[in-house]
Amino acid sequence: MNLDDQVTVINGVGDVVASKLAKLGIRTVGDLIDHYPRKYDDFTNVTRISQLHPGMVTVKVVIKHAKSRYARRGLNITEAVASDETGSVRLIWFNQPYRADSIDNKKEYFVRGEFQLRSQRLSITNPSVELVSDFPIHSARIVPTYRATKGLKSTQLRKIIANLLPNIAKLDETLPEWVVKEQNLVSHSRALEKLHFPDENDDIELAKSRLGFEEVFQISLASLLNKYENASHNSVSIEFDEVKAQNFVASLPFKLTNSQRKVVWQIYNDLQNTQPMNRLVEGDVGSGKTVVACMAALMVMNVGFQVAIMAPTEILARQHAETMTTLLSPMNMSDKVGLLLGSMTQQQKQNALSTLSDGRTGLIIGTSALIQESVSMNNLALVVIDEQHRFGVDQRKKIVSKAGTMPHVLSMTATPIPRSLALVIYGEMDISVMSDLPRGKQVVKTELVSPNSTDKMYDSLSKQIEEGRQVFIVCPMIDENNSESYDSVIATYETLRVGKLVKYKVGLLHGKLKSDQKEKVMNDFSKGKTQVLITTTVIEVGIDIPNATVIVVLSPERFGLAQIHQLRGRVGRGAHKGYCYLVLSDSNQPSRRLRALVENHSGFDLAELDLEIRGPGAIYGTAQHGVIDLRIANLSDVKMIEAAKNAAQQFIEKKEKLVKYPELQRNVSNLRKVTNLN
Repeated sequence: MNLDDQVTVINGVGDVVASKLAKLGIRTVGDLIDHYPRKYDDFTNVTRISQLHPGMVTVKVVIKHAKSRYARRGLNITEAVASDETGSVRLIWFNQPYRADSIDNKKEYFVRGEFQLRSQRLSITNPSVELVSDFPIHSARIVPTYRATKGLKSTQLRKIIANLLPNIAKLDETLPEWVVKEQNLVSHSRALEKLHFPDENDDIELAKSRLGFEEVFQISLASLLNKYENASHNSVSIEFDEVKAQNFVASLPFKLTNSQRKVVWQIYNDLQNTQPMNRLVEGDVGSGKTVVACMAALMVMNVGFQVAIMAPTEILARQHAETMTTLLSPMNMSDKVGLLLGSMTQQQKQNALSTLSDGRTGLIIGTSALIQESVSMNNLALVVIDEQHRFGVDQRKKIVSKAGTMPHVLSMTATPIPRSLALVIYGEMDISVMSDLPRGKQVVKTELVSPNSTDKMYDSLSKQIEEGRQVFIVCPMIDENNSESYDSVIATYETLRVGKLVKYKVGLLHGKLKSDQKEKVMNDFSKGKTQVLITTTVIEVGIDIPNATVIVVLSPERFGLAQIHQLRGRVGRGAHKGYCYLVLSDSNQPSRRLRALVENHSGFDLAELDLEIRGPGAIYGTAQHGVIDLRIANLSDVKMIEAAKNAAQQFIEKKEKLVKYPELQRNVSNLRKVTNLN
């Protein structure tokens, strides 16, 4: 049996079961082995009947007098008597008539269920029953529970995977022997055996330590191989013009922060090399990443090469174009800035493509419209990918491929990434962190609001609007959903515009609107024609309305900490103080996560907390990375992560051959495709 074999080669798996497994993403033997338990129940304590107490219990018994009968309304009741050397107890099942015929009164069983008082008699209700053996699966052990699907219970998955244990025991080692020995790890096969069927709790931790290390090792090795391959390419060297840089800085209406100066200098040094830059700039909300990108673009355009900036939304792309046109105006380069969006007219697109292909446009800003086949760039030398995690891998590769030779790549994100997560996901990139905010940037005051205490909040909103300020109200969903009680943007808009906000001009914005509708709504809000914008998270990134001072987030429990921090960064961007109100969906005690938003205003600190509480997906939507799999690794364990990265570095330095480790080779190859921009 091979890992790539279809699941139908396993005993007990026919076409019907295989179709149900496919709904869980399980098609091969390897997929099934990698379907890890989601939790465990400890049923190792087998109790004598005379010592039973109410609650979940496991007993080792002989079962006799099993009888089935029908009660009123068609209810079937099966009863039996279970006995050990200390006494007897009644067993009762509802609507399981097959139990009476399936029990052999000459054999011993492990019986697991809830011991409780029913009809004034103590009994074990709806218990599971398993023949006593040296290797029980469902009872008298630490029992794994798996993610299941309709028609396929966890008990069935447990049985199928138990049938695979002899095959798991024969699996080859996936790491070099020296790595396993130096890191004091259990073998790959033993880790999988004990993850699925541990004998004791320590087995689970040993298995997770091994498999978590392996996950990080694989990603680290893929990243390092990509980094070395990237370094083997040649890019154009962009000469640094100190006078040009000084003149640009002198023309700015504000003073650069120390972080901005440091990061710009790192970028300028990268650009002077013929080795392609592959740098990620992490900057908290309002840290001034746009100016940094503009200074990078300035130096490239100064020597006659082109720059492409790809933004995730048309709103943000337009905003970047306006900002950079203004910033480059004193340098007489504003006419070099172009814009390309999917919503533009055919004539507008044709004009943009024409000036781009003949080199008249030196800086093109756009959305994924930039990666269309019709887009031809004369001599592209720098690609800037804003909020790069919002783009798929293929999209990022396509924009890079627009250059004749490998361009320099600068990625930016306003979502602070915890150090441990950055070490894993961005191993092939150089990372710059912008931790300080521009002088005068005010902290947004954040308050938690009970759903029964919103009147005071609306009074505050009204006061701000009367003083000429503007307000965002953010909802977690677009349409009403009968199965959910969360606020929808459409229902909130319809309610508030004739209710609490009837005196004001209210706008509606969400992802299902057409591009021209979105643009009109944002223009009206930007120009002050509307005073309140009721919206979804489409305003999360980059929207800059200096006059907006209040943001209300409805049902904040539905959002990650980093996301709410991004949202509140939309206000307080001008001369007036910003306020953020988090309106809870119920009157229960707010969670630790939400309380942290009131007390902490650092995106980096909040990202670390979100990682600790909710895992990597909450910070960064890890699923967007395709096959990057961090199901086991503890990303708070920086020591383990650094050890895995060091081991990956040694693997390369020792000139180990991946071909010696087929599964490792396959996984690393897949990971390289996901992360590599080549």
